[in-house]
This record gives sequence, structure tokens and C-alpha cells, in this order.
Amino acid sequence: MTDPEVIPVPDPTVLLLTVEEGARRLRIGRTTMYALIGSGAIETVPVGRLRRIPVEAIAEYVHRLRQAHRSATAA
Repeated sequence: MTDPEVIPVPDPTVLLLTVEEGARRLRIGRTTMYALIGSGAIETVPVGRLRRIPVEAIAEYVHRLRQAHRSATAA
């Protein structure tokens, strides 16, 4: 039995994530992830008929959130 609080270590060789994997990395729900994708906040790329999230897009999104927070608290 697995502990639900244990967060698996991401595979460093993975370049593209499914929506579910991206949501899990951000610790948000799937619906919220789809909203972020729909608004353009998180980039996706087409792979055939599928959409995938580049790993860097997750890091870039978090970076933008941090910058926005710093700007808001500095003002």
C-alpha cells in the first residue's frame, strides 16, 4: 500500500508531461490545470492528436508566479 503523502520523484529524463502529470507536479487539480492551459498561462505542444506540457513550461509558470508575488509585495 502506498502512502498518499509520499510524492514520487520526477523522472529527469521526461521532457513532456500529460495534463494529469503537470497538475500533480503543481499539486493542483486537473480542472485547474486545464483552465491554466486554456488561458495560455501554461504552454502546451501538440504531439500528433495529443497535447503535452513541456517540463520547462511548469518551471516558467512558477517563476512568473514568484515574480508577480514579489512585485505585489514590494509595492
